[in-house]
Amino acid sequence: MSKTINTKKVSLSLAIVSGIIYVGCVILFAIAPQATLKYSKDLFHGIDITQIAASNISLGSTIIGFIEIIILALLTGWLFAATYNFLQNKRRKK
Repeated sequence: MSKTINTKKVSLSLAIVSGIIYVGCVILFAIAPQATLKYSKDLFHGIDITQIAASNISLGSTIIGFIEIIILALLTGWLFAATYNFLQNKRRKK
């Protein structure tokens, strides 16, 4: 028998992990901005963001970015879990 997954737990899990990754990225950028930008170039298939990257990021901007990533992760986690549950229920009916 297939099970559904808890949309709230999946959403919160993804939000927490995304928040941790965001904070890690902020710390890396504060410590080594050029190395972080080079890594970003490698990560994004060669797109050079050094020309558009801000050289100093305010605390307010960092907090807003953190809130945005948490909201986006909550919505993404909920959508993932809801889609998974929908497909599981559809499979059961066959």
